[in-house]
Amino acid sequence: MRHPALVAIALLLAFDAAAQATRKPAPRLNLEAADARAYDSCLAAARKEPAKAYEDAQVWRVRGGGDAARHCAAVAMLEWGEPRTAAQLFERLALDMRFRPPELRAEVLAQAARAWLAGRDWERANAAATTAIELAPRNPELWIDRAEALGAAQNYWEAIDDLNRALELDPKRADALVFRAAAYRFVDAPELAFEDAERAVAANPKLADAWLERGILYRQRGDLAKARRDWLEVLVLDAEGPAGDAARAQIERLELKLDDQAPAPRAPRR
Repeated sequence: MRHPALVAIALLLAFDAAAQATRKPAPRLNLEAADARAYDSCLAAARKEPAKAYEDAQVWRVRGGGDAARHCAAVAMLEWGEPRTAAQLFERLALDMRFRPPELRAEVLAQAARAWLAGRDWERANAAATTAIELAPRNPELWIDRAEALGAAQNYWEAIDDLNRALELDPKRADALVFRAAAYRFVDAPELAFEDAERAVAANPKLADAWLERGILYRQRGDLAKARRDWLEVLVLDAEGPAGDAARAQIERLELKLDDQAPAPRAPRR
């Protein structure tokens, strides 16, 4: 599971992929850093003072920081709000790591894919995720990453195919179930969508996005009482986060008796 970082909701696109990418900061890699403590310190600084961390990482690289310094620089650039530049840095690092274990290269490419998502370049995100999958096809996280890119490009059936594969590898991934529920909702398969939303709530009752999605599906069924109940649960789980904001908006629509189409699905935080 990736550590979530709270950010504001971006435009309601399919899966809200840009917001999801920025909620998943690039994790520490299992790199053989000459100074592991320096690597950890650099990554921590990247999230607090990204501009300074980027400069420090460049200095560290010149002094022999190697792949760890390069990775930290890419993370800092992503946190600095330059996702496209970060994506390019991740991709170059992955290319230069060709003699490293394929699983490690796949992790870097997955981070590139998320950065491209944050930069709203769905095609390059798809390409990076595809290469990552080729390197480590049994990692469900990578299939979910590519599903996000496909969903952002409104290729919902292809996204469903990738989510099917992710769930074959890890049937209890609640986030994948929420993604697939949202995709099924977009291809007008409400029963399949509701089944996945139910499974997601059961698999991880603390995942606010699962309750949010099921509430949307209840609303589509016309069961407004159960929709409200689910959205109130979202407010318990994620009152100050993006899911809470979306739930409040849905409850407000109920109170105002607005009955237009349900919103585009957001990507669940993992």
